[in-house]
Amino acid sequence: MMKGWVFRLVAVGFLIGALLLAAWAWYLNEKVTERFEGALFTMPAEIYAAPDEIYVGQSLSLDGLIASLERLNYVKADSIEETGTYRRRGSEVVFHRRAFAFPDGEQPSRVVHARIGGSRVAELKGADGESIGIVRLEPRSIGTLYPNRAEDRVLLAIDHVKEEAPLLLDTLLAVEDRAFYEHGGVAPTAILRAFLTNLVSGERVQGGSTITQQLAKNLFLTADRTYRRKFAEMIMSLEMEWHYDKDKILEAYLNEVYLGQDGARAIHGFGLASSYYFGRPMDELRPEQVALLVGMVKGANYYNPRRNPERALARRNTVIDVMIEIGLVDQTTGAEWQARPLGVMEKAGSRARHPAFVDLVRRQLSEQYAPEDLQTKGLKVFTTLRPAVQAALEDSTRRLEEVEVARGLEPGTLETAGVITSLATGEIEAMIGGRDVHFEGYDRALDARRQIGSLIKPAIYLTALSRPAEYSLISELADEPIVVEQQGSDDWKPKNYSDEFHGPTPLIEALAHSRNVPSVRLGMELGLDAVGDTLARLGAPRPAPFYPSMLLGSMGMTPFEVAQMYHTIAGDGFMTPLRAIRTVVDRDGEPLSRYSLDVRRAAEREPLYLLQYGLQTVVAEGTSTRLNREISPSIGVGGKTGTTNNGRDAWFAGFTGNRVGVVWVGRDDDGSANLTGSSSALPLWAAAFAPLDNQPVNMQPPRGVAYERVDEDRLRVLPERCDGEFLPFITRHRPERAVDCEGNTEEQREGGLFDWFR
Repeated sequence: MMKGWVFRLVAVGFLIGALLLAAWAWYLNEKVTERFEGALFTMPAEIYAAPDEIYVGQSLSLDGLIASLERLNYVKADSIEETGTYRRRGSEVVFHRRAFAFPDGEQPSRVVHARIGGSRVAELKGADGESIGIVRLEPRSIGTLYPNRAEDRVLLAIDHVKEEAPLLLDTLLAVEDRAFYEHGGVAPTAILRAFLTNLVSGERVQGGSTITQQLAKNLFLTADRTYRRKFAEMIMSLEMEWHYDKDKILEAYLNEVYLGQDGARAIHGFGLASSYYFGRPMDELRPEQVALLVGMVKGANYYNPRRNPERALARRNTVIDVMIEIGLVDQTTGAEWQARPLGVMEKAGSRARHPAFVDLVRRQLSEQYAPEDLQTKGLKVFTTLRPAVQAALEDSTRRLEEVEVARGLEPGTLETAGVITSLATGEIEAMIGGRDVHFEGYDRALDARRQIGSLIKPAIYLTALSRPAEYSLISELADEPIVVEQQGSDDWKPKNYSDEFHGPTPLIEALAHSRNVPSVRLGMELGLDAVGDTLARLGAPRPAPFYPSMLLGSMGMTPFEVAQMYHTIAGDGFMTPLRAIRTVVDRDGEPLSRYSLDVRRAAEREPLYLLQYGLQTVVAEGTSTRLNREISPSIGVGGKTGTTNNGRDAWFAGFTGNRVGVVWVGRDDDGSANLTGSSSALPLWAAAFAPLDNQPVNMQPPRGVAYERVDEDRLRVLPERCDGEFLPFITRHRPERAVDCEGNTEEQREGGLFDWFR
């Protein structure tokens, strides 16, 4: 009787246990199928720079071409059979361009012969000798919009790996799971061996996991070394093998396996690891590099080749021994691989880091896309960033050390921000948000609202020149003491930077030498509202309320906002919203958004031309003449310095024939720094623009503008027979012409003759 009762109790317990186990297995199965049937991986939006283009006749040196290739991690090689390689011989560079899926179609890989002569591209040919008009390199990835788990990956397709990188699969299976294609997800003999080893040692020292089990642990479970977790891992592995074929499981493993840490970002999968450690795609890795990555599967942090190169080297060579053992390579060749260095890049090579620019892209994308779409849908964002221009802007920050020495400041005192745009399109080609160009924190280019000083003056002078019946470049302005009454506060007595007054001053000289007093007088004559309207039309924020002191730039603007204003000035009066994005495509390459030009007329061409001439005079003879030491005067750079009280802020905004740039320098605490625009911001602007392909400013006068000779004081238009400087005027409102070469008017000459008779 007792035996029957015990038997029934055991049977019931067994049944309950079986039901619980079945329920648990069903629950685990639901987790497996839900993950595999949906999006297996959340893919953040990937952001690409603009591709470098090479064309016949382009201004490009041999060093410049090689720099473009090496930014994309092309390697110098004797043979260029593999993509991502180049060879230089004399004036010719031969390179094997990588394939890339652009928004406008797939671009195949191609061997290109580029001949450079006189710092220009003289010839482009294909491998069979045919002429090529233009070559587009693949764009570089510059960032991703991470999902919440802060992990990242570059997906590999199993068919592509089988075709282009079969050594990875053979080596991985040889080291991690030789019976992968035979077992059903669990290898009982391996588990028994590991169990006995752990039993003898009294602790868990060995695992018997197949690749399927490792994937189950990585996707669904923790790393806890418990038998309960191991049992769940086995069940989920069997379920994965039941539902899905081997290739799908292996593909998931290739993309999920943990291979390192980049700060807060986890490196998952061989696709991202190959670019993170070697700067190259998986199918371009050498055999010993493949062996290193496979070896790191055992412990990515323990065998990290940057932190623990000796361990990593030993582990890599162990993997090569396995490759020799199973016949993937012969003994001699394997020994050659083992003798090679690790070949890992010193710094992370997966993506170029331009956090200020990526921050702008994120903000512009958020106007159209939900955060979830940007973080999970695998969108590809093609942007306007030009790698060579960005590199020049980043390198310019080195000049801050010279500025600090010259101004008597402690090293590291100053910060900076800068923006460079394409004049033709309004595309942002480069942006930095601080001295440390890789710091992903405070973005001064977009968020630092600092007083702009004299950068506002072009808006005052454009307002005046837009009234051609009243003002021209030679209009006489009074540079003498002025008192401005301000309701509710003390009277304001503006002064010039030099603390001197210069008497009657032609408008062009007041602009060129950045005279404060005549600028304030002019602004008050025009009306604060009129100047505010001009600012708004140029794309700058309109001060509200507009106080008289703002005529000297006491309002705050960000470098990005200043760049918008000066882009309109340099762009012949057309206001083009600055943009960082060209196209967005989904993970299948289908276009979602194209960002077209949006242009409107903000200022009439004739007065704008006169202002541009005045800004060129700033560089030719005014506050920015030192710029001519680094950039040829033949370019005709136009620009304006800006300095605020106590030298807290220094600015320079300028333009060439193809670009507009703005640089700000100052302290984060807004403290006095003894800065000026010409001594502190202009040197950085010059350093950024000097290496670029600067085009001359087109100063062909528009219809309605003509050049006239003026006297040496720039106050009178002279007869055509006289010598004198040429200045532009709006023809329908040209000032009265003098009657002689001394600049006398008819009235003055008659007055002098009457006095003689008297």
